[in-house]
Order: sequence, then structure tokens, then C-alpha cells
Amino acid sequence: MLRKLLIGTALASGLAFAAHAEDVKEVQMLHWWTSGGEAAALNVLKGDLAKEGYAWKDVPVAGGGGDAAMTALKAMVAAGNYPTASQMLGYTVLDYAAAGVMGDLTETAKKEGWDKSVPAALQKFAVYDGKWVAAPVNVHSVNWLWINKAVMDKIGGTEPKTFDDFVALLDKAKAAGVTPLALGGQNWQEATMFDSVVLSTGGPEFYKKAMNDLDDASLKSDTMKKSFDNLAKLVTYVDPNFSGRDWNLATAMVIKGDALVQVMGDWAKGEFHAANKTPGTDFLCYRFPGTDGSVIYNSDMFGMFNVPDDRKAAQVALATATLSKSFQSAFNVVKGSVPARTDVPDTDFDACGKKGIADLKKANEGGTLFGSLAQGYGAPPAVANAYKDVISKFVHGQIKTSDEAVTELVKAIDDAK
Repeated sequence: MLRKLLIGTALASGLAFAAHAEDVKEVQMLHWWTSGGEAAALNVLKGDLAKEGYAWKDVPVAGGGGDAAMTALKAMVAAGNYPTASQMLGYTVLDYAAAGVMGDLTETAKKEGWDKSVPAALQKFAVYDGKWVAAPVNVHSVNWLWINKAVMDKIGGTEPKTFDDFVALLDKAKAAGVTPLALGGQNWQEATMFDSVVLSTGGPEFYKKAMNDLDDASLKSDTMKKSFDNLAKLVTYVDPNFSGRDWNLATAMVIKGDALVQVMGDWAKGEFHAANKTPGTDFLCYRFPGTDGSVIYNSDMFGMFNVPDDRKAAQVALATATLSKSFQSAFNVVKGSVPARTDVPDTDFDACGKKGIADLKKANEGGTLFGSLAQGYGAPPAVANAYKDVISKFVHGQIKTSDEAVTELVKAIDDAK
């Protein structure tokens, strides 16, 4: 569908930008980084490019999951109005590359040694048909708990190692009159939490089969039913006003001590950082119970479009800056993620960042680094969207039982393939 929509836009883009030859020193970036922590992280890149004389033209589209931004991008590209780059996730990069609208960063990649420093799991999405079409910005992992330490101390809680431990911890918070689990009732947030629940319930091999390989037997299994039962249990600990809440507002509940814990990707740590909170003192970061040793990842990438020649220098400058070791460290310290390069020292990272870097290395070497289905790295967008829809309907009571949820999930994924 995307290919049909974009056919012919390569010619249109040349005409659309013919009048903009004077804008060679400008980088136009479409993204959905609009929270405080995200904006602070992006300012690192803006500053680096400003030093090289490049102006920055923001095209921000609010919405933490990026769906609204991708709708805006599709309209821009269909009109031949290519940005210099767009924030993208995984399979979306490959979709646009297959449509023939992406640029070619291979020369820059060879010069900068990206093939040796960027993990193979990321190169799978940044390289298409032998050409680098995107610059990976970071590696996020989604299987984290973010806990308010003062509340944890108040209830006498300890790190939960199993799902049952986690439920017991939530019960303690509930008994103390604190909202146990901060959640935003948006489909991508609910599905992101379910990624961790599936890994915790079924283990690494099951997660890979069900969520990356889309193995029919695994999707239909009793283990998947149990995963839905465990999700249903967690939802009983959220507050009644969770529906529609933005993810960063859920994080703020934990920061303020209004809630004990949030299950969220490590971009949540950027909000703690922006609020001047310190790990170990103000908050705690643990892997989702039962998932230690595995990492469910996504990676923000800057997909680079096939812009006219007079805009390519700005694009190369953006790509080079993005994967410089100094930026990879400075940006990810603020963002909460870890570098997309494996040769960046962890010196400037806090305790959570150091753990994230070590966990990524271990998972990458041990075969337990898995793409997040909720975050666009487990399967193509149509499948991921179908997955998010089913999970959200289950969370909000439109799908009543785990048996029904499994049936609907299998049907939705089959229809989306």
C-alpha cells in the first residue's frame, strides 16, 4: 500500500524543492519527541549541527508511539515534500526503502565505520539492498520497571524477581493507599507492557517464536493465554483515570510519588533526568520480573530521504553527527537510552545507563536480544498495529477473556500478514 501511495514521488520531490536551493544549510527533521526529556535530548543534536552552521527546522508531531507522526510523514512524502530525515522505527524504514524514496548513506557509513560499530540487529533495519538508508540514534529497551524509591522504602518493598513477587509488591502499594501501577491507556503503551509480560510468562524462546517469528502454535498456546491472564492481573492495579493518558504523565506520577511503578521503555528515564532525579536515591530501575538476561529492544532511527543534491550536504552532516561517539554518549545520557554504537564508553552514564549498556552487550552476545512487537521491531507495521489493537481492546474490556483474546490475536495477525 505504501509503495502504491508513493510511486512517482521521487520525480515530484525534485520539482517540489526546486525553489529551495538556498536552504542547503538547513536540516528539516520530522519527529515525535515532544516531552521534556525528549526535547532536551534533541537539543544536543541541534547544538552540534549549529556549530557546523546548519539551521534546524523542527517538524514535531506529538504522540509518544509515533503513529500520528508517521501519518504526517506519509502525506509529506506522497506530496514529494521530503524532510531531510524523519524519526522512524524498524520496519517503517524498510517500507519506505522498498518504495524507492530513501537516500544512500553508504559512503558516509564506510568512512565512519558504521558496519563495525552498529549491532547487526540494528543494521537489519538501517541497511536495505546493501545501502545504508538510516542512521541509528540509540537502542531503547522496553522491559524495565521505574520505581519511586521513597514509596518503595515506605512500603518496605524489595526488587521483584518473579511475576508473583511483582503482584505482591503492587499489593503492598495498594494497601498503603498509593496507586500501584502508573499506566497510560493508549494502545502502544499497553502493548509495550504486554511485550514484557509475554517474555516473563513464556521465557526467551517463547517470546521469539510468538512475537518475532509469529509462530501460529505459540500464538495459540496456553502460554499466551496465561500471558493475557497476567496482563489482566496488572490492569487491576491502575487508577480509574488511566484511559488516554500520555506516557510521560504516567512517568510523572511515579516521579511525584503518586504511583509506585511504571512499566515502560527506558525513554522514561529521560523524564527522571529532566526532573533532576538520581537513580538509587530518587528512583530505582529494575528489569521486568522474569526477564533479566534478555532485552526487548527498539531503536530510534533517522531515516534519510532521497533529497535533491543541494540538500545532501546537510543530510550527510546530520548522519555524521548522529553516529559520532560524542553525540551518542551525550544524547543517550539525556534520553535514557544506550548508544547505537558498541564502542562508546559508559563513563558518563548513570547506574541505570551502565546496566542498560551491559545488558545490551550480554543479550547481543547471548542471542536474547529481541525486537519489540509493540515498538515496530518485531514485525511489519500492519502486524504491529493489529497486535496493539487487540491488546488495547483486552485492557479496556472489549475483549473479555484470555481465550477470546488469543483467538482475536491470531485472527488479527493472520489478516495483517
